Amino acid sequence: MNNFEPHFNGAEYSPARDWTRLTTQLGRVYSCMNDGRWRSLDEIARATGDPHASVSAQLRNLRKERFGGHTVEKKHIKRGHFVYRLAAEQ
Repeated sequence: MNNFEPHFNGAEYSPARDWTRLTTQLGRVYSCMNDGRWRSLDEIARATGDPHASVSAQLRNLRKERFGGHTVEKKHIKRGHFVYRLAAEQ
């Protein structure tokens, strides 16, 4: 990931409780996706050991400027199933 310190927020966010967990989780998702391959949430969750909802949230975070402003592509497969990939950095 780019050299930056993630800035999480939210009504229930507590830096003392959550910062380390969310930062390392974000790093795992980024590391998993950094090769540009298409993956489902299930595949990412299995590879990282993180829950599906957390993986989905971290993919959204990766799109945000404060988390690097990455391009996370999403492709519909069938009946509500999607795959995601992190586009190569320009």
